[in-house]
Amino acid sequence: MSRTPRDRTNLAGKRPGKIGRAGRDASAVEPLNIVHGTLPSREVILRFIADHPQKASKRELAKAFGLKGDSRVELKHMLQELEQEGMLQKSRKSLIRPGALPPVTVLDITTRDKDGDLIGRPAEWPEEQGVAPAVAIRQQSPAGRQGKGKAPVAGLGDRILAKIFPAVDRGGPAYTARIIKVIDRRRGAAMGVFRSAPGGGGRLLPIERRGEEMVIDPDFTGGAKDGDLVEIEVARLGRFGLPRAKVLSVVGSVGSEKAISMIAIHAHGIPHIFPPAVIAEAEAAKPATMAHREDWRDVPLITIDPADAKDHDDAVYAELDPSPDNPGGVIVTVAIADVSWYVRPKSPLDREALKRGNSVYFPDRVVPMLPERISNDLCSLKEGVDRPALTVRMSFSGEGRKIGHTFHRIMMKSAAKLSYQQAQAAIDGNPDDKTGPMLEPILKPLWHAYGVMKRGRDRRQPLELDMPERKILLKSDGTVDRVFVPPRLDAHKLIEEMMIQANVCAAETLEKKRQPLVYRIHDGPTLAKQEVLREFLATLGISLAKGGNMRANSFNGILAKADGTAHQTMVNEMVLRSQSQAIYSPENIGHFGLNLMKYAHFTSPIRRYADLIVHRALVGSLGFGEGGITPDEEASLDDIAAEISTFERRAMAAERETIDRLIAHHLSTRVGEEFAGRVSGVTKSGLFITLPDYGADGFVPISTLGTDYFIYDEAHQALSGEKTGLGYRLGDSVIVKLAEAIPLAGALRFEMLSEGREMPAAVRSFHKAGRRDRGQVRKKPGTRPPRGRS
Repeated sequence: MSRTPRDRTNLAGKRPGKIGRAGRDASAVEPLNIVHGTLPSREVILRFIADHPQKASKRELAKAFGLKGDSRVELKHMLQELEQEGMLQKSRKSLIRPGALPPVTVLDITTRDKDGDLIGRPAEWPEEQGVAPAVAIRQQSPAGRQGKGKAPVAGLGDRILAKIFPAVDRGGPAYTARIIKVIDRRRGAAMGVFRSAPGGGGRLLPIERRGEEMVIDPDFTGGAKDGDLVEIEVARLGRFGLPRAKVLSVVGSVGSEKAISMIAIHAHGIPHIFPPAVIAEAEAAKPATMAHREDWRDVPLITIDPADAKDHDDAVYAELDPSPDNPGGVIVTVAIADVSWYVRPKSPLDREALKRGNSVYFPDRVVPMLPERISNDLCSLKEGVDRPALTVRMSFSGEGRKIGHTFHRIMMKSAAKLSYQQAQAAIDGNPDDKTGPMLEPILKPLWHAYGVMKRGRDRRQPLELDMPERKILLKSDGTVDRVFVPPRLDAHKLIEEMMIQANVCAAETLEKKRQPLVYRIHDGPTLAKQEVLREFLATLGISLAKGGNMRANSFNGILAKADGTAHQTMVNEMVLRSQSQAIYSPENIGHFGLNLMKYAHFTSPIRRYADLIVHRALVGSLGFGEGGITPDEEASLDDIAAEISTFERRAMAAERETIDRLIAHHLSTRVGEEFAGRVSGVTKSGLFITLPDYGADGFVPISTLGTDYFIYDEAHQALSGEKTGLGYRLGDSVIVKLAEAIPLAGALRFEMLSEGREMPAAVRSFHKAGRRDRGQVRKKPGTRPPRGRS
């Protein structure tokens, strides 16, 4: 992991002074000696960004170095080169060093240092970057900065939004932070597994990697039994001995599915209980009126969703365009639940929705962003019931080009609620009693419109990765029944494309109105990631063009060449790894994966706060009445985008970890059995193995592979024996034995049973060259692999 240096000298050769307990952040450090008006060197730029992350935008850098005219253009090109080389990466409006924390970050306050000062860590941190960096929290005076206003005060267990500065104290954490606001006060609650002790009382075993064991006195067990998953609060923290805790509630046995999803909910700090004020506001809500609305209740809009969906936030309808100016064209209408009518800025509902950021989906439950009275009732586009909606009416030419759109605030009445399978069956010639009468007037026009829109999509060529999504089917007792890959139907693709185009319309309309909004952005892969992918593809005889202006269709060509070959899955995985992560931002850079320049989430306001912000922006800018965006919200879009991007990653991690724990629990009784697997990851410390039949991932430590010395070859994604030339590559089919299953951690450890295959000539020549600059590593049998994931 790349970290910001703590021991720095400025350009004058002077070392900044240490930060004391009262503390200065990096913004108070003595400034660099800068020759204004002169373009600095690359090294100076990198050091300046590391020391002054709050001044790391192009505009601030030009201002700091006094650059004007041609020099600003040269600076822009230099920053682009550094970004393409992987020396810098974008973070919202700023540039940061790879592995560094963004200037504004969501932190969890996890502990205190020896002096009692609070220490936080990033709420979400990629595992491949190792241990998350520690951050010293600077508490301001009660009067706030410069005596203005009231400063936010945080405590142990709180989640905060913070301004990040590189620390100048060589002996402490790498960063300091100033609290912008407290997002969630967790009041020190924790979770763990209770283990009883002779004579009463017991110990609490933590469920988090950074957690610590605690003592529970006999009077504070709360009736917990050995092996129960419990929620506790810290009763006493001392300088000596283990902390003492009090059991607040018993969740259940660690073997139950309920407990498994609760582990993820707690470990990631996901709010799952609505406060009384939020429930009260939701229960008191009244159905929307016709004020400022058009009456569209006679338009046969229908919902198409998963069969078990409880909330329905989008409905669709399509027809031929009657305009003689658009021969062969279609009109597509997408109606989205008008959540902005019910959830007003700064209300209890709004504050709780922002705290959650999005709904979180587990195999056994949903943790919703909004209470059921709102999400499953008043805002759900139920069949045959009047419901308020924001609607976009889009016109497409016969070639699939969008030629216009309009937004409307309406009252609608859904003509039917269909499942994907039900709608698809009707189109495929097997209608039921419900879909039969709808086939000609509603369903066939929808499919015809999708065919027209698909021509535009095919011409746009978004990134077309083939990564099957596995689903877990549970038994009635909450344990795993089976894992399967549901079919990808045209009905899914139809709804997806119509939602994408509605999102494009939202962004275009708000830009035209010069209305601040939150975009959904996706940056292209850096040159460094492209180079790793290029070297890997070269080992398969597939070329990847060089250059910084790569488009999504460049990757589609690669995927097409691998289609139907033994390398198909492997190539799809490597292309996916080369991509950046999509985030929310008030600054638009376009969406690389969808190959769109303007894109904003609009179609799921029941389950995503970003969409609610876009709805409010549309209501306000188009004069649609109550519930529009406020000036305070517009001023806070930077912070809102940072929070909801973090909460999205939090939800993804919690969902993934729950599935890992479920599968590990499902397989825990089968230790010693053999399974067919596939090498899904190659690292310096071993191999990650996926069991396709179960959707499970486990690890084979390199020290257990055999008696040879193994060398890691990043370009070929291979581990191979130095003497024998036999080894394993990404995508290889293998047979493994399950050696260990740890359900609580969601971890599986395998032993390799398959003999390594002979490596290609390019890998063998890699060994002979004796190169030591590509990250390869030798492992002697019996040595311990590095701790944690590589």
